[in-house]
This record gives sequence, structure tokens and C-alpha cells, in this order.
Amino acid sequence: MGMAKGKVRVKVAEQLREIWRQATTGSMGRNGQGRRDSVSRVDAEAERKTLAMPAILSPIQFPGKLLPKPTPANLRRFAETPVVRRAINVIKDRIASMDWQVRVRRGVSPHEIDQRGEKLRALRRTLEEPNAVDTFRTLIEQVIEDALTGGFGAVEMEPTADPKRPAMFWAVDGASIRMNARWDGHPETARYAQAAPGQLETNAVDLRDDQLMYVRMNPRSFTPFGLGPLEVAFETVNQFLTAHRFAGKLAANSVAQYALWLSEATPAQHDRLIRWWQDEIEGTGRVPLISTEQKPEVLRFAQGTDADLRLAWQAFLIRMVANAFGLPPMLLGLEGDVNRATAAELADEAFRGAIQPLAQLLADHLTRDLFGKCIGWREFEFVFNDLNARDEETELAVQVQLLQAGVLTVNEVRAMRGLGPLEDRQAAELQNGTTVD
Repeated sequence: MGMAKGKVRVKVAEQLREIWRQATTGSMGRNGQGRRDSVSRVDAEAERKTLAMPAILSPIQFPGKLLPKPTPANLRRFAETPVVRRAINVIKDRIASMDWQVRVRRGVSPHEIDQRGEKLRALRRTLEEPNAVDTFRTLIEQVIEDALTGGFGAVEMEPTADPKRPAMFWAVDGASIRMNARWDGHPETARYAQAAPGQLETNAVDLRDDQLMYVRMNPRSFTPFGLGPLEVAFETVNQFLTAHRFAGKLAANSVAQYALWLSEATPAQHDRLIRWWQDEIEGTGRVPLISTEQKPEVLRFAQGTDADLRLAWQAFLIRMVANAFGLPPMLLGLEGDVNRATAAELADEAFRGAIQPLAQLLADHLTRDLFGKCIGWREFEFVFNDLNARDEETELAVQVQLLQAGVLTVNEVRAMRGLGPLEDRQAAELQNGTTVD
């Protein structure tokens, strides 16, 4: 019996050492041996020495390879409540309605790109028609919704053989995406996997880095997953719903919050008073007259005021939800402390603090993942035209001053406004203030 226990201890110790060795050296996936054989000398010299996410990769806490995001199941339900839906729509609708363009990246000369016009048209058609059922707006709204809800926004990308539309992409439920924390950076190694709830790792759909665009909000070093605003406001939204339900039940309760007490009334007198009140007084608007030896006493159970509805507490919770999404409370319906002088500043704060960062994050992912990794055209970039200035008059005045000072050219200003370039002669004449015959 002692020998059996000793063998079990040896096997467990060997398993733990093997798991720790794989965690520290990095797993290469299913084709790991072939990857080690094909590593070049330069790649071996630039190999990472630090351990990514050591708390997750410990042998006790991380026995598997794929990490599911520990997202509460009722985040989706919370996203359908009025306050949270308003916060999401303020950000999502503003980004989805922005004007955008595809242009040559900074530092790349347009003359060095072969078939530049055809490639620009192909990229724009790819974005306008991402798949058979979606447009760019409907697809980007799904990505923004998942990013704001759970900190994930997933898009599957697949290249095509059509040069007029070099790729197709589809929105993916970010909650179903699992992360390979041991990804070694090689393009052929699976970095992501899609698995349904309760599905094993062996049945998951493996996805390479160039096949999935994974938008993370609030990235951190100790976890491969992002942190969405709704996750931050999870407890606040839960408390708001509880207080809102209590206030709704209290306001809808038609039972009177007081009672009439007769100290020395017999049961017969008590029943007679109830019948008289229900038949002659209640609902008629008449003045009741009661003659008793002692004055009846009114017992009040509650004040019956707005303080019982906890309206101030609900307003505070709405402010906390707005803070989690980076929005001023004014945009969520709290306008008590807003005037004409501060309304414009709060609206600009919402654009700079909540809308612009997420829009820039999406633009960077489209440029790096779709254009660079999936299609292979790294000389182009995706930009939103409305990120520089919210006010059209201010933006126009700045562009005119920079154009007159010679800081920008006519074609650069046209590119900022989503217009195509002019010919060299026309651009030069407009730059000098002359007209073209």
C-alpha cells in the first residue's frame, strides 16, 4: 500500500514539473516541434525572456491552454437596461456615423505603390461590403457593442482571391473567444479559439492571429483580456436596478400609507364603520363626519414623499455609470447642474474622453489586422475623418490657416476631408491662390 502511494506522489510531482516546464519555456501548440526546428538564429537571439502573465501560468491555476474570459452572464442583460443602453448608444452611434477614408500611410510615398488607385478602391469596397449580409456600419456597431459590454470585440477575417475585394470579415461573439496565453508570436500558431459554453478545447475552432481581430479595451499586463466599461459598472448597475425596482413597486402601490385607529370600538361598530366608509365615502369626494366619544387617531406608516423612492441615491448611481463609460452625467439624463456655459464643454469632454479613444483603437486594429496581417497591404491605413475637431467651422479655419502658411498642401487638406487628390498643376495653382482655366 505504501509503494502505491509513493508511485502516485512521483507521478503527480512529474506532472507538475512538466506543466511548469511548458509554462516557462512556452508551448508551441500542435506544430511546436516543427516551429522549433524552423526558428532562425535571429529569432532565437530576440526570443522573449520574461514570462507572460505568471499568475495565470502557474501549474496550479492554469492546467489548460485556452483561457475563457470570466465574464458574468448577465452583462448582456444589463446592456439592455435604459441607462446602460443610453451610455452605449452615445458612444456607438457617434462612431458608427463618422465619415472615414482609406489613405496611404505616413512615411510611404504614393509613387512607390504599384496600382495605388486600384488598391484603394478595393480596400474601400472591402470595408463597405464586408460580407454578404453586413455593411460597415452594422458590423462596426456589433464590434463596439461587445467592446463596451465585455471589453472584447472580435472580427473574423479571411482573404479572398478577388483583387477587387481582397478580404471578407464577419463579427464574432467576443464572449465565445478563448485566448492562447502561450502563443509564441508565430503566424502559423493558433492564438485564439472559439468555443461554445461547455465545449471542450479539443472541439474548439482554432484561429490564427491573421484570422481574428480582437479589440481589447483597457489592456493590462496581468491578463490577456480587456476590461469593458460595463464590467467596471457591474455592481453599480446591479444596485441601480435594485433601487429602481423598489421605487417602482413603492410608487405603484395603491395601498394607503396610513390607518384610522378607534380605541374603544366594538367589533360590530368596527364592521359598520368599514361598510359605511366603503359605501358612502370612498371614491365620492364627500366630507366624512364621525361622531365618537374619543377622537380617532391617524397612524401613518410612511412619509409618502420622494425620499422614500431613493431618488438621490439613484441619481448618484447614474453618475457612477457615466463615470465608468467616460461620459458626463448630462448625456444620461442628469441635467440639474448643467447650463449653457458648461453644456458645450461637457459634450466636448465626452467626445475627447470616450468616443475618440475607442474610434482610434478601432482604426488602428483595422489598419494593422485587416490591411496588414490579413491582406498584406501595410502601406495603407484606415482613419476616421471626424477625430481631429468636432466643430466644422473650427476645423475649416485651422486648415485654411495651415494652407496659407504653407504647412499643408491642397492635397493633404483634401485627404483630411476624405477627398481625392488633384493633379499637380491644379494643386499648385490653388496653393498660390490662382484659378484654373
